[in-house]
Formats: sequence, structure tokens, C-alpha cells
Amino acid sequence: MKEIPGGEFRSVDISEKDVVEAMKSISGYIDITPGDFKEVYQSAYALAIKRLLDSITADKIMTRTVIFVDQEMALVEASDLLAEKKISGCPVVGSEEKIVGVVSEKDFLKEMGFGTTPSFMQLATHCLNSKSCMIRRLHNKTVGDIMTKPPITADSTMTIGAISTLFAKHQINRLPIVDNNGRPIGMVTRTDLAHSYHTLGEREKS
Repeated sequence: MKEIPGGEFRSVDISEKDVVEAMKSISGYIDITPGDFKEVYQSAYALAIKRLLDSITADKIMTRTVIFVDQEMALVEASDLLAEKKISGCPVVGSEEKIVGVVSEKDFLKEMGFGTTPSFMQLATHCLNSKSCMIRRLHNKTVGDIMTKPPITADSTMTIGAISTLFAKHQINRLPIVDNNGRPIGMVTRTDLAHSYHTLGEREKS
């Protein structure tokens, strides 16, 4: 193991009444229909949001303290580390500390024979009905045996808009940020994304 020191937007539905009232508030004559006015506004609004999403990149929001484990680490050590750091997963590195995968609670549960998102009662039922603890399946195994691969990563220049797309497409909770050599330099989580969207919302108000 090694450590490297280091409110969502809600689109507004503009009604024709809103447009008409807005046009009335503008002094002078406006030679445009409410429908055209609304279309122009929505187009401009979409472009503004895109510009804002493209203005923030991974290096501005990522956590620079990255906890990662070696693929040869025993699972008992990895689980101790995740518990100690109070995190549910982390990148896995191989030779030259390049990322080769990601390990998380889901990987542990899957290897134990559970689904990836079992409830506590499902876990209890399995263990109570088993003659031996299901976690024994993890004995003598390494992180590399159960990790998810290949890892989904990004570089520090990826925008939060693109990062959001990756999160949704791959149903992931964290995204390792790597340098040109594939080594971890940061981590973006869903919490980081939420904070960045909140920041954009505040910027838009000002």
C-alpha cells in the first residue's frame, strides 16, 4: 500500500408564459415570437451549461491523496487497509506502480458468492445457513485474483462533463486519474462531482 500526498444542476422548464412576461419586461419593441424567443433562450442556456461543464477539469476537483494497493497484496491486508481508511475501494497497481485494476467491496462480495449489492439480511442468511464462513473463500487469495479489470481511468484534463458520462455509462463510484505513464495521481469520486456541480451552480447565480 502507498499513499500519494497530496447539488446537481436541475434544468429549468421555461413556459410560454415565462417568455411572454420576460418579453414584456424588456423596454422597446422585440420583433420575435414567444416560440422563437424560447428556442433561442434554451439554446443559449444549453451552450452556457456546456461551457461551464468544460471549464472544470479533473485536476481541479480530484483528491490528490490516492490510496492504492499492489496486485500481489493478500486480501486480508487489503481489507484491513480499506477498513482503516474507511473507503470502499481503491486502485490496484502492478509493475512500476501502473494501474492494472480496481478492487472494491463489490469484488469481495462477488468472490464470496454473493451478488454485488446484497443486503445485510441476505449476508446474514447466507452465513447462518452455511457450515463455514463464506469469507474463507478469500483466504490465500491476492488482490489481483478478484480485482475488476481493465480499470477505467482518466487523465487530469478530462472535463467534469465527460467524467459524469463515464460514471453513468460504467456505473462506477470512483475514477482514478493517471499520468502519461498510467500511474495514479488523483481520484475523483461522486462526492467530488457533486461538489463541483454545486460550485458551478453558485457561479451561475453570481
